[in-house]
Amino acid sequence: MYLNITNRCTNDCEFCIRQQAPGVGGYNLWLEEEPTTKEIIEAIGDPTGYKEVVFCGYGEPLMRLQVVIDVAKHLKKTYPNVPVRVNTNGQANMIYGEDVTPQLEGNIDVISISLNAENAEKYSEICHPEYGEDAFFSILEFTRKCKSHIPRVIVTVVDIPGIDIAKCKRLAEELGVEFRLRSLDKR
Repeated sequence: MYLNITNRCTNDCEFCIRQQAPGVGGYNLWLEEEPTTKEIIEAIGDPTGYKEVVFCGYGEPLMRLQVVIDVAKHLKKTYPNVPVRVNTNGQANMIYGEDVTPQLEGNIDVISISLNAENAEKYSEICHPEYGEDAFFSILEFTRKCKSHIPRVIVTVVDIPGIDIAKCKRLAEELGVEFRLRSLDKR
């Protein structure tokens, strides 16, 4: 079950589906307004029929950190066997100006962080982050910190031309986290 909770994002990635369409698979994902915690919980209902619940969508879910935490706490309390994942651009610590990873502990089972490039210059060129090249270094630090609080940490890269996938894999190994290549066609 995928939860789209915001349109806001600190990146403007060239490959993002937002650049081409208002949604995916015939579903319009653009939110007229951000749902409240209560609305999200009500929309989820009983998630036990799903493999996992994933905070993702058209925007950066951790821009609504407290909502993610509150909904995840509800899920962990009510449905403790349903894994909770966050798909993120990894810039939450920059957004909030502090390390937010301890707040995810016990609430998030898996975090998937979009690395998307092997260095800061290339990341900045393709993702156009609000924070410039500093965003890349923040993502690396966020990834390191997540390892202390979240059981499974994955960095991902979209297979677009010009990205050195081998270097990205090595970076994941150096960080001590899983690596996953995402297909541009299956974002």
